[in-house]
Amino acid sequence: MTVQEAQQQVDDWIKTTGVRYFNELTNMAMLTEEVGEVARIIARKYGEQSFKESDKEKELADELADVLFVVICLANQTGVDLTDALNKNFTKKNYRDAHRHHDNFKLKKP
Repeated sequence: MTVQEAQQQVDDWIKTTGVRYFNELTNMAMLTEEVGEVARIIARKYGEQSFKESDKEKELADELADVLFVVICLANQTGVDLTDALNKNFTKKNYRDAHRHHDNFKLKKP
């Protein structure tokens, strides 16, 4: 699925099953909540925190998909074409960061 197709599929789902978009502030709060759920899994799986019983069934892929869904909702309702935005973002990164990471001594292999 392309990014454009994902935006259309989310829009179709919202307009049929979801009834309407939540307002932008509600979606921003929901995005924050979903990112927190991703952080919780990362902290337990890759960090030093241990899993609680209630966390053991959570899947990183599902939580990341929740984040992506809300980002797409925000893009749709604010008129952002994510394909265009992502292409422009890569152009910016390729220009700005062309040598930055290669020259970063912190990223050199020991």
